[in-house]
Formats: sequence, structure tokens, C-alpha cells
Amino acid sequence: MKIGLQGVFAGQSATAAHMMKTARLVEDAGFHSFWMPEHVLLFENYASPYPYADNGKVPLDPRHVPLEPFTALAFLAGHTSRIRLATGITILPQRNPVYFAKQAADVDVISGGRLDLGIGVGWLAEEFAALNVPFERRGARAADYIKVLQTLWCDETSSYSGEFYNLPPCVQGPKPVQKPYPPLWFGGESKAALTRVARFGQGWYGVKLLPEDVPAHLKQLSELLNVEGRTLQDIQIAVSPYGAPCDLDMLKRYRDAGVDQVILFALTADPEPLYREIHRMAEQIVIPGAAV
Repeated sequence: MKIGLQGVFAGQSATAAHMMKTARLVEDAGFHSFWMPEHVLLFENYASPYPYADNGKVPLDPRHVPLEPFTALAFLAGHTSRIRLATGITILPQRNPVYFAKQAADVDVISGGRLDLGIGVGWLAEEFAALNVPFERRGARAADYIKVLQTLWCDETSSYSGEFYNLPPCVQGPKPVQKPYPPLWFGGESKAALTRVARFGQGWYGVKLLPEDVPAHLKQLSELLNVEGRTLQDIQIAVSPYGAPCDLDMLKRYRDAGVDQVILFALTADPEPLYREIHRMAEQIVIPGAAV
């Protein structure tokens, strides 16, 4: 079983020294991947419900906005050599797709082809409003933007005309190392999210799902893939238990449910507890879990 780690660099943990130490610890511990979240803004008061907490609130101090994920991953790429580097997730419809394509390709080049590109459509309407981007129809906007990304990554001369974006003939480089482009992992558990996986994805990232929750989602994903002429064999499956304790027995149950990678969460902004948690995960889950 592959084990990934969802981390965050924010507040007192957003330092070069801490990031270097963390990256080396995670890679040396045998983790398969390291995932960086995205929010460009947080709010002390907001009405949008965070989907992974019973109280509807994101478990971060709003003054501790995470480092921008591509910036963080470019830095981590220079201090690692093996681990996969992932956005988990980045919010495509609130970004400019041309800059998104450029940043992602640059990280893939710098890392020697180790980028996994986690994409979502966001949940925080207040963040979209502050960026002057419509929250409504953000899924359709993301689908249009993906086509912009694809032409910029794959075509020597790129162009696109769509509902949400028009790109005149242009050239962008360097192209990604991975061909045709870095794997696209779509986050979310709704039918709309799984439809994006089926249409565009190489991976699905489900959060706050226990092993017994997985089969129903994979059944729905399989049906959606069939519409696109694809099967589950075309998709990598990553799931996070989020706050639920994870042990070897749970890893085996995830494996039996069809999961390829389990992503553990370590969201503390305090460096010392994070180092201890990485060592604990390595000893109790990552190293023995390699044989699962």
C-alpha cells in the first residue's frame, strides 16, 4: 500500500528550515507522496460550510493561510529526489488557467517529473467573491479551464475558444516532463466530482472516507467511467481517513476495497509535534504498510 501525507506550511511552520527538514523526514520515512493544500484567503467569519467537519469550519487558524502550493512544491522539489509532490487540492476555477498551466509545468520540470496535480472546484464562496470570480458554475468553468491546460501542455502552438476562456495562438514552455502531462487527480465525493474524474482524470482523491465507504463511490465512478469508454483500471484511487485513526488493519481493508494509496493528515503548524507525528506514522504505518 502506498502512503501519502497531507501537510501544511503556515504560520510558524512556513520557514525554509522547517520545510527542508520536513521534506527530508517524509521522504526518508518512505512516504510515497506529499500533498499541499490551497487557500489564498481565509476568513474569521464565513457562511460556507466546510464539507469535512461536523461544525462546518476548516480546522486552521484563519491567520495561518497556507503557502501557495506550487511555490511550496517547487521549494520541496529542490530538497527531495524520490517522493511524489502533489497539490491536494488546488482550486482551478478561481485561478487563471494560463498561469496555472505554467506553474504546474514548471514544478514538474524542476522535480524531474514528480508532480501529481490534485484539482478541486472549491467550497469557500467568500474566497471566490474576494477574488472577483463567480462561485456559481465553477464546475463548468473548471472543465473549460482543463482544456486550456491541455493545449498549453501538449501543443507546440496552443489555442482554445470556450465559454469561460479564449486563448489566442501562443507558445508556452517548458512542457511538462510527464507525458502528455502530470496526472490529474480530482478531489471530491459528489457525483459532479466523480464525473470530472471520469472525463479528465488519472486519479481520484476522496477525503474522510472509511474502507466501508469506498465501494459505493467506486461503483458510481465505474458507471461514469463506462460512459466515457474507460474503466477503473484507468484510475488510481487515493483515500484519506482524515481524522479517523489508521492502522495496519485499516490499510488492509482499504486495499481490499480497491484503494491504491492512503493519504494521512498532519495539519499542525507546530514543527516539533509534526516531526514526532511523522516518526510515529513511519514506524507504525508506513514501513509495515509497505507489505500490505
